[in-house]
Amino acid sequence: MRKTGSIALAIGVLGTGMLAGVPAGAAPGGVRWGACPADATAPGLECSTIKVPLDHRAPEGRQIDVAISRLASNNPGKRRGVLLTNPGGPAPGLKFPAELAAAKLPHSVLDSYDVIGFDPRGLGHSTPVTCDLTPEQQAVGNVPPYARNAADVTKRAEQSKAIARQCATSKTSWMLPHISTADTARDMDSIRAALGEEKISFAGYSWGTHLGAVYATLFPQRGDRIILDSNVHPTGWDYANDRLYAQGFDDRFPDFAKFAAAQDSTYHLGSTPPQITAKYFDLAGKLDKKPVRDIDGPTFRMLTYGFLFSNAGMPLVAKIWQAIDTDQPLPPLGPGGNPSTADNLISGRYHMICADSRWPRSVATYQATVALDRLRHPMFGAAGANVQPCAFWPSPAEPPVRVGDRGGPSNVLMLQNLRDPATPLAGAEQLRTAFGDRARMITVDAGGHGVYPYVGNRCADTAATAFLTTGQRPDHDLACAAEPH
Repeated sequence: MRKTGSIALAIGVLGTGMLAGVPAGAAPGGVRWGACPADATAPGLECSTIKVPLDHRAPEGRQIDVAISRLASNNPGKRRGVLLTNPGGPAPGLKFPAELAAAKLPHSVLDSYDVIGFDPRGLGHSTPVTCDLTPEQQAVGNVPPYARNAADVTKRAEQSKAIARQCATSKTSWMLPHISTADTARDMDSIRAALGEEKISFAGYSWGTHLGAVYATLFPQRGDRIILDSNVHPTGWDYANDRLYAQGFDDRFPDFAKFAAAQDSTYHLGSTPPQITAKYFDLAGKLDKKPVRDIDGPTFRMLTYGFLFSNAGMPLVAKIWQAIDTDQPLPPLGPGGNPSTADNLISGRYHMICADSRWPRSVATYQATVALDRLRHPMFGAAGANVQPCAFWPSPAEPPVRVGDRGGPSNVLMLQNLRDPATPLAGAEQLRTAFGDRARMITVDAGGHGVYPYVGNRCADTAATAFLTTGQRPDHDLACAAEPH
């Protein structure tokens, strides 16, 4: 998932501008920077493209484009290298360096690095893929709908089969075997070489933490300082990861319950956290039986989940509940998707996650797991356990990369909120164990998706900034207390 708090129904606009190109034979360090496409324009940001092999095992074969961007160091005299970034998603990241700067990435970091963004292969301004998705298919996005019963699983399975078939027969199906996290990590090393750097530092968020973990595993000696923020578990975005969304919702919901209870005079949803929890089940149950203004039970659950990625979304969740409870029009939910680019975003996401690992093939398996997770995690378990198109995907072209401590340098710093709905603490702890002594982890007593520099926790921010600028990292895992805002 992407670091931002947008939900599956609110797809970002990606655009279709042209980039300045770099010939395939350009010398290392000879990237020709130029203007960025319209949807990635930002002060100080420059863009280009490089050529990479479609299949890195056949480097002289067919080439594809990878779009890259640069926010050059504010102080070239203090520049120590490049900081490659990824916002998660999987999603385009061409504008991400400027977004980090706008989010108050410290000046000392912006002085120390050229901050580099890129659109992963298959996405955005890199050579794109398509599954020819309809608007209805695009709307599901990251997380399958909540399955109320076995029939809902069967329905979703048929929808997923159709998507997988479309991806396998589209005009870009020739790329399908090679849109994977491992191939994207190899592209990162091609970016490193094109920039003329011996090593790269990296800051990856959400799914980008898996990308960074794979890079650190495949190229352990070429990574400098690696920050992984809001961590996916060590096997990446597979079925086990989807099922963790239920735990993430359980971890995060009490924060909203406290907020809504304290604002009972405004929203009238309940005056105690238990009453807010009861209201959730009451509204979901009523909508399961009879949708209100085109909002059914699964959509209600998804809206609640998606807008709790950040504290800023809590008032909107409360307004949505209030509108449903009083049969009033819903408040504005934010900008809608651009159909011409939403297809690429969701298609590229399926290509990436489905190529990384084997998913269960049997619909009966999903029906049984949905029933189990509905009992274990009644708030959201029957969503994360539902079917993805990956169940009907061709077998991966190569085995998944096994992330772990295999002799690489101790240069990974993990950042993690305790109550992250999208990448829960439970998954981060598994990745921390897999990395062993290669990593240290900073946990923050906060909710939401994304830590640095988004939460504004001085303890975590100070440690992350010191690591990026001086290389100093905590000797042991660090727990940062909550800070008032």
